[in-house]
Amino acid sequence: MCVPTSLNKSKPHLSLLSKFLTVWIFLAMAAGVAIGYVYPKVSNVIGSLSIGTTSIPIAVGLILMMYPPLARVRYEDLKKVVTAKGSKTMLTESLTLNWVIGPLLMFVLAWVFLGAYPDLRNGIILIGIARCIAMVIVWNNLAEGDNEWTAILVAINSVFQIIMYSVLAYFYITIASSWISGSAQVVNISLLQVAQSVAIYLGIPFFAGIVTRCYFLKTKGKEWYEHKLMHRLSHLSLIALLFAIVVMFSLKGQYIVNLPLDVVRVAIPLLAYFVIMFSVAFVMGHYSKLGYKRTTSLSFTAASNNFELAIAVAVAVFGLASQEAFAAVIGPLIEVPVMISLVNVALGIRKKYYADKENET
Repeated sequence: MCVPTSLNKSKPHLSLLSKFLTVWIFLAMAAGVAIGYVYPKVSNVIGSLSIGTTSIPIAVGLILMMYPPLARVRYEDLKKVVTAKGSKTMLTESLTLNWVIGPLLMFVLAWVFLGAYPDLRNGIILIGIARCIAMVIVWNNLAEGDNEWTAILVAINSVFQIIMYSVLAYFYITIASSWISGSAQVVNISLLQVAQSVAIYLGIPFFAGIVTRCYFLKTKGKEWYEHKLMHRLSHLSLIALLFAIVVMFSLKGQYIVNLPLDVVRVAIPLLAYFVIMFSVAFVMGHYSKLGYKRTTSLSFTAASNNFELAIAVAVAVFGLASQEAFAAVIGPLIEVPVMISLVNVALGIRKKYYADKENET
């Protein structure tokens, strides 16, 4: 299944990379798993290329992946965006989905499906409380959602993540889990760890995107910027996405092949989570009359998770060889194909229900 040509209406002749993006993503996943399986020490090599808990290869891939979409955001229009009709509804629903419903739903699913596997369960919980600030920008861009609102929601999630991640991790893994199991597991996650992750994975590409847009709009003009520079940078984003996928999947390639049942155990609650969150968010946005673009942004920011942070925290707290880190790495293995599928679902919904409202704001 290929990404629909409607992903880019302004470019009738799609590049080979864009036209068969879904195929390249699956090949990148397979390549990463194969590399990790054939050369199991590659995880140690990748682990050695780190500063603290930050993997340099993953960071480079994700920063380059996020930079082009963030350079496309119309920062000059953000004031108009947040004061437009429906803005309060958008913010309220996003905060509720991301910081109340999302973490709680993942906690429930983790206990329902992984009650007998505490290590895998904790890894899933760490994913649930890590709200997405990276790949969601790419998924939203592919589904032609609202880039400005996605940038706003990602920025809000980043601030809340710094404040709430440690608190939610302690609550769900130590307190709430002890209510069910009768025993507590103390998890120490510093605010500095979370803040560092947000600063690297979001701060750098955000700043680069703002500087790029301000400089080139002033020196080259909007026509050149939108139709030439952005066209070139879009390829960079997709190549960086594929690179990041290969690196992340190679970390646990041997485990994925040798422990397929554990992969399935982790996949089931994750699959349920992504589908439920996306569906609930899309229904909420539709009935709140947010329109296709804003509803799409709301849905992808609610359904996606910050696996970079979850992996970093799992490795720092439980170790690279832990089941918690394994569960965190399996996250993108499930999310990537599901999100690509949901991109197609969103585009199909737009064609069926929003065809007469293409010019909505």
